[in-house]
Amino acid sequence: MENTMVKNSSLPKTPEDFPNKDLVDKFVTRILNYSQEDTEKISAAAVYAAKKHGDQKRKSGEPYLIHPIAVAEILMSYNMDADTVCAGLLHDTIEDTETTEEDIVKLFGKEVGEMVQAVTKISRITQDKSIQEAETIKKMFFAMSKDLRVILIKLADKLHNMRTLSGLTSERRIAFANDCLDIFAPIADSLGMQTMKSELEDLSLKALKPESYEYISTYLLERKGEYTAFIKQVSRAIEEACKKEGLQNIEVSGRVKHAYSIYMKIKKRKKEIDEIYDILGIRVICNTTVECYTILGIIHSMWIPIEGRFKDYIAMPKANNYQSLHTTVLGPQSKHLEIQIRTWEMHKTAEEGVAAHWAYKASSGSESGAWKSLDSINYQKIVKKIKNWSKEIEQSEDYMEEIKNELLKDSIVVFTPQGHVIELPVGSTALDFAYKIHTEVGNHCSGARADGSIIPLNKPLQNTQIVEIMTSPSAHPNLQWMEYAQASSTKKKIKAWLNKYQADNVPEVKTPERKPNPPQKKEATMTNPARLINGTMSYTAPETTGTLMVGEDSNVMYSFAKCCNPMQGDDVVAYITRGRGYIIHRKDCSNLKHMAEVNERTVSVKWTGDELMKRYRVVTKIDSDIFGQLDNAVKTHGGRVRKGTLGIDGKRLTGEFTIIAESEEAIRKCTAAIRTIPSVIELTGLGLTDASTIPYKKK
Repeated sequence: MENTMVKNSSLPKTPEDFPNKDLVDKFVTRILNYSQEDTEKISAAAVYAAKKHGDQKRKSGEPYLIHPIAVAEILMSYNMDADTVCAGLLHDTIEDTETTEEDIVKLFGKEVGEMVQAVTKISRITQDKSIQEAETIKKMFFAMSKDLRVILIKLADKLHNMRTLSGLTSERRIAFANDCLDIFAPIADSLGMQTMKSELEDLSLKALKPESYEYISTYLLERKGEYTAFIKQVSRAIEEACKKEGLQNIEVSGRVKHAYSIYMKIKKRKKEIDEIYDILGIRVICNTTVECYTILGIIHSMWIPIEGRFKDYIAMPKANNYQSLHTTVLGPQSKHLEIQIRTWEMHKTAEEGVAAHWAYKASSGSESGAWKSLDSINYQKIVKKIKNWSKEIEQSEDYMEEIKNELLKDSIVVFTPQGHVIELPVGSTALDFAYKIHTEVGNHCSGARADGSIIPLNKPLQNTQIVEIMTSPSAHPNLQWMEYAQASSTKKKIKAWLNKYQADNVPEVKTPERKPNPPQKKEATMTNPARLINGTMSYTAPETTGTLMVGEDSNVMYSFAKCCNPMQGDDVVAYITRGRGYIIHRKDCSNLKHMAEVNERTVSVKWTGDELMKRYRVVTKIDSDIFGQLDNAVKTHGGRVRKGTLGIDGKRLTGEFTIIAESEEAIRKCTAAIRTIPSVIELTGLGLTDASTIPYKKK
């Protein structure tokens, strides 16, 4: 084998080398758009693929070489760089011939070799179909996180396979089509490659529902003349209106929506195809973003817009960086008409997605042209998203479920009150939003607002809403939350909490073995016992003081529920468990009402002991360790902080906290110690009628 890349090779033109003339013509036409150096490299890869695949045949009986040439042609239609095209030509050589990665690296370079090897790893199969699917998807996402071009090659590979399903058995055709609908079409959509996504969906529908596909295709074909005339009428009207406003170089075109899209409309709306009014679409392409909004105003002055059908994806791009204005109007002949308005750059991104972020660097002087990935904001967003997906998959045991139900599901964008953008699957609730922010925010979620109005935790969120989560130290997950949650990741976190703290109430969930906490020295210092979450800092003591009388007996085995953290003085009740004795809950614990036989399995409880409690109202500087400082101050006098809640008020923290001590004298000493803390600005005692109630304000 040669040690250097083949030089000055030309693409063979004989029928023996390339039996599919139409495909050859397309390939040759595409390759002429590349520089001489790149043309030679791609041609050399084609010759090498022809040599290695030799007499291999596809299931259809055609020469196997047709497939890699078709994959390369698809990649060139997206203007991919020469290395990617070469990898497309060679993508099956390692798997189906004696070729090694080292061989490809020697001839075509490191990047080509790594891409071919990555595609090969994705393609290798196991005997178990479920394992095959899971591992394939896992490898695919890992490969994407390193080099997005790998998945573009795989998508091109899948597209050509879908175009040539006829040679496969019915079972294989169905399997291919299902994979496309479940995985590959959604991935193409996530990468913004709408053209490829639509074709994959239509080809899948044709394989899975041939009668439905034929019915829709025939219906559209019979009305082709009518649709064409209507589109021309609308396009001409928009063009003339734009010219009157001085807008130049405006392109207006119409289209009939693809078969799968129409099929899903029929299925979701449960209507006949004659009752689907938004089959036609008009696209207006202009030069600037300002022109987009100008044209929107022109169109709304021409026809009545349909309420609730306007979407501004320019100001609020989709997660895949799709940008466009969408509006539906009551057009000529009282027909519903969807109109998209976008710039040329937006259009390229909408059609080609991530592939649009590879750009040709023209030759300069004696230097050859080169292809390079653009370091654009949009491109980096996509790369970051793919890497995050990869991390989520790596950390998940049920990654197949998460990929299908979350990562590849249509998404919405909502905002935090601070303006941070949060992407969620369509149908997500406020509870999903809370857990997306942080697990502890979710675990202490007590309510939610959307655009300033209180909403139920199970209400699906809408695109672009501003969502605020209210938290409370006493709020904790319960079984009903499992019904509220839509995202599998949210359900997993809720289940984990219930499994840890309320095992009796989580059927079929194994309680993980809990390791006892190491003993704490009495003089130990608490470091950051609480932190600010959504502007609120809450703290509850990790251990409970005082003893209990359960029923009429003080000598029984009991433990304190972690869901509501009952403390001395709280109104509590004992719940009888199977095997773990009594669990002490606060009477207002939200989990109690969801427990099995709660009325029959609860016993009255009362506190014993002589310790005193004292409440304070406090104003402090914003300090993440304020509860640690409070606790350390009162410990020197035998007291301890029981609980507290502080919220941000401007540049300060304000709220209340409670301490426990053995006597009034200890309470007074604790109060004096608190006032010496540098962060404490104001302190007012509540409840006891002694010197500790005198308001204190630092000068």
